[in-house]
Amino acid sequence: MDWTTEIKAAAGRIAGHIQITPVMQTLGFDLGYPIEMKLEHMQHTGSFKARGAFNTLLSQDVPAAGLVAASGGNHGAAVGYAAHQLGHKARIYVPEMAGPAKIALIRNTGADLQVVSGAYANALEQAQAYEQDTGAGQVHAYDAPGTVAGQGTCFAEWQDQGLAADTVIIAVGGGGLIAGAMAWFQGAKKIIAVEPETSCALHAALAAGAPVDVEVSGVAANALGARRIGSICFDLAQQQRQAGHLTSLTVTDAAITAAQTALWRKRRLLVEPAGATALAALISGAYQPAAGERVAVLLCGGNIAPDPLA
Repeated sequence: MDWTTEIKAAAGRIAGHIQITPVMQTLGFDLGYPIEMKLEHMQHTGSFKARGAFNTLLSQDVPAAGLVAASGGNHGAAVGYAAHQLGHKARIYVPEMAGPAKIALIRNTGADLQVVSGAYANALEQAQAYEQDTGAGQVHAYDAPGTVAGQGTCFAEWQDQGLAADTVIIAVGGGGLIAGAMAWFQGAKKIIAVEPETSCALHAALAAGAPVDVEVSGVAANALGARRIGSICFDLAQQQRQAGHLTSLTVTDAAITAAQTALWRKRRLLVEPAGATALAALISGAYQPAAGERVAVLLCGGNIAPDPLA
């Protein structure tokens, strides 16, 4: 697939529907070097997911039965929002572990919300069954070309904003966001994939040589809790790791919480645990840049629970 062409087309398609999110430079984390951060938690519905949702809906015919999606929370909110903006009906399946803040966010989009027992994988099973029964259009959270190309627009946009870093650090759940980054940069930047120790589908897949099921738990599980990495992400990651362009690592829940706290106390940036996971790699020392290496961090989500202003 010509990902550059696909991502450029997606950027044109979703222009006017998504928010161009700001970038900031900071020395505020006592690391001894500056960090460039893209504040994608300021996107519509509080995460980058709106990019993939709008690209998918705008690049295909929506069936009369409407749309269906499974989500840990953020994707469902994005699909519900995009569907509402474009005049489509949507049914969203989420697991109970999504939590009250994200469940309320999805409900407020006007989507038909179905809360199911278990984890994201259980919600996906029910969404797929609904798709088969009704003919609704499935909007996959991460493992579909339209989703990946939409998420890739985040990095095309960042590059247009003057991204000068050598290394971009990105949190990983199911892999749609980092797949978009790999598809766009194609080795032009070193990419660091960061996952919680207790939800590490990409790290486990790279170790095993193929996607495998993992157990999912921890503070970021309602956003980074995919049981199995997407095949698009895995294929790109395997290629780029072999070429020396990708490093995969994990961080503890304590490191994630410390990064989340630092973002609020030092920069007044309020993000969910998943949104702090990439920064956790730097603050914890799990990733230590070389002398002179310029680093950038993506803050991917801001739907904190409980919502402090609900």
